[in-house]
Amino acid sequence: MSETKDVLLVGFGAIGAVVGFVLQRIGKARVTVVARSNYEALKVDGLTFRSTRYEEHVGWRPHRLCSSIKDAADQPYHYVIVTAKAVPEVQRTPELLAPLLAPSYAEKYPQPVYCLLQNGLNVEVDLYNALKALSPSEEPKIISSAVYIASRLSAPNAAEHSDVGDRLGIGMYRPIHNVLTNSPEEEATLTQFASLFGSNVKIDIAADIQRVKFIKNIWNSVFGPIATLSRYTLNTIFRPAGDTRLEHGGVAQSSLLSNIPYSYPPIRDYTLPFVYETLSEVIHLGNVRFPPDADGKPALDPNLAKQTLEFTAGIFSLPTSSERPSILVDCETGRPMEVEVIVGEVVRMGRALNVPMPRMETFYSLLLVVQMQLLHAKGRN
Repeated sequence: MSETKDVLLVGFGAIGAVVGFVLQRIGKARVTVVARSNYEALKVDGLTFRSTRYEEHVGWRPHRLCSSIKDAADQPYHYVIVTAKAVPEVQRTPELLAPLLAPSYAEKYPQPVYCLLQNGLNVEVDLYNALKALSPSEEPKIISSAVYIASRLSAPNAAEHSDVGDRLGIGMYRPIHNVLTNSPEEEATLTQFASLFGSNVKIDIAADIQRVKFIKNIWNSVFGPIATLSRYTLNTIFRPAGDTRLEHGGVAQSSLLSNIPYSYPPIRDYTLPFVYETLSEVIHLGNVRFPPDADGKPALDPNLAKQTLEFTAGIFSLPTSSERPSILVDCETGRPMEVEVIVGEVVRMGRALNVPMPRMETFYSLLLVVQMQLLHAKGRN
C-alpha cells in the first residue's frame, strides 16, 4: 500500500476548494489547508461544496485548517500546492511562502515539491530563484500547470463546482527553454503527483509545460482585458440581438469571420476583426518563442486565432452563458487583478523577442491604470 502524502494547500478559493476536496476524497493525501481571508468562516462551519459531479457536502473539512503558512510550518510536507492568485504587485511567491523558505525550516525538514496551480506566465521564476539561493547545490522541484477547472466561490465558505471535465496540464519548471523531453526523474516526480488525484482529474503530463501554459494564456490575455476594460462580459459581443439589430454602413465583413455571431453590426465590422488580429498577434509571438517540431510544423496552429474566436463565440452566444473572465470578476469586486502575469508577461516577452504587439501593449497600458486604482483602494502603492 502506498504511503499517504502530506500536502500543504495554500489558498482556498474557487480552485483550492476543488483541489482540496478531490485530494482528500481520493485518500492518498493528508491535506493541510491555509485559508487566509476565509479562515474564520471555514473554522466555524466548514465548507459547503456543491458539485454537479460530487453532489452536495455541507460542513466539509480538510485534515487540518490553518490561518497562516507560519502556523502550518510545523511539519514536513511532500507537496506544497499554491492556488493563490499570482499578483506580484501585492505579494511575490517567496514572500507568501517565506516560513517554508526560512533557514530554520530548511535545516529541520527537506524541501517539498512545489506545484503552482496559477494563471499566467513565468509565475515560477521568483520561487525558483529563492530555492536556488536557499540551497545552491540542489535543483528545485517545481511543477507548473495549466488549470482547467470550472468553479467559483458563492460565499467565503461555499464553493460551486461545474464538472466540465476537470483537467490539469503539468510539467516541471526549468529555467532553460525548449527542453522537449522529461528526464526519468522528472517523469517520476510528475507521475507521482498525478497519482494523488486518481481518475477524478484528467492529468496531462507535458515535457514543455511552458508551451501548454502559453496556449491557455492566449484566451486569458485577450478576452480578459476586453471584458475588464469594457466592463461587460463577452456575451455582449457574441449574443445575437434579434430584431433590434440594425444594418450599419461599416467596413466590408471578412469572409474569414463570416460565421461568427455578433450582437450589433459595428461589432461585426470593427470589434470582431480587432479581436481576431489581437489573437493573431499573441499566436505569432508563440511561434517565435517556441520552436517548430521535427517536421517543421509551427508550435501553434496558424488557424488557432479563428478557432479560438469560434470556440468563444460558441459559448458566449448562448442564452445560458454566464461565465465571467476572472480578471473582470476581480475588478468588479475591487481586488487587484492578475495583470502582470497574464498580460504584462506577454508584452515583455514580445519586447524581448522583438515581436511588435501594439494591441496587447494597448491592453496592458490601460489595465495598469485600472490596477493602480485597485491597489490604491487596498492601501498599496
